[in-house]
Amino acid sequence: MNRMDKIKITVEAAVNPTEDVDKVKIAVHKVLGEIPLQVLNDQYEARLFGRKEGLKALVTFRDLLRRELILDAARRVLFSGLRGDTITFYLNKQVAYVGHVSFSQPEGESPLGPIRVDIQCDNPRALINWLAPKTAQR
Repeated sequence: MNRMDKIKITVEAAVNPTEDVDKVKIAVHKVLGEIPLQVLNDQYEARLFGRKEGLKALVTFRDLLRRELILDAARRVLFSGLRGDTITFYLNKQVAYVGHVSFSQPEGESPLGPIRVDIQCDNPRALINWLAPKTAQR
């Protein structure tokens, strides 16, 4: 059995002056479930930041990947973001707001900036296989 203990999810997103903080929170919650979020402000910008632990924190995201039939694409993105025991990927904020998953680049792809997700896990390959298993090739 592939163990996946000690899963820690960290979410971060910039909140631009033209954005509503609550709408950015909704975007995060629609794709990642009820992760507690706090707003961190400095003199230049506001950022949403959240943390949650455990496999249950990823069930909403896992279900969306299946519903949207993007397991192969998700698998590629997750493996490309794997560094050591951490998986990092970015989601389009506007697409997340309407309850869909669209992977994004860290910069330049969306004018509002992406949602950054970091997942730390003692067995990240097993976690990727759980989130986005290989699909049958025809």
